[in-house]
Amino acid sequence: MFAGLGLLLIAVPIIELYVLIQVGHVIGVGWTILLLIGISVVGTILLKHEGMATWRRLNETIRTGHMPTDEVTDGALVLMGGALLLTPGFVTDVFGLFLLFPLTRSVAKIFARKAFGVTMATRFPGVSAATATRRKVYDARVTDVRRVDGSSSPAPLPSVQLDPSDEDDSPDRTR
Repeated sequence: MFAGLGLLLIAVPIIELYVLIQVGHVIGVGWTILLLIGISVVGTILLKHEGMATWRRLNETIRTGHMPTDEVTDGALVLMGGALLLTPGFVTDVFGLFLLFPLTRSVAKIFARKAFGVTMATRFPGVSAATATRRKVYDARVTDVRRVDGSSSPAPLPSVQLDPSDEDDSPDRTR
């Protein structure tokens, strides 16, 4: 992994420099600089808009009691897109804008989740059963608790104790 990261850190600036020189030869140095500034301004506006929209969706999802998996993934991709826009150059700007537009970000989201799943499966063997078989993991809630002897009165949970002074036998939470 570190070899790939090192290669990326060497290759990206070389590619960016080559593209900048080629664009500078075609449209001129002044227009190249203006184009880079224009892309940065548009990217910043788009980053703010998409970041705020993702933040609103995240808050709404949490408020409704659901797990915000899509919103967290979108937030990470928007953040990565913003970081790529801060890096000077046309190639990183293209990838940054790709991650900022919702339509193209949905494509990147598929690849990001698969890459994350593969990473989790290789680094944490306990996760690999669900990931390798592509099975879904479902959320479960306890709706009824029965004692082993068959009675239907629920046993108190470890964090809940019955207070003998309660006439209605309602559980009191202890801290």
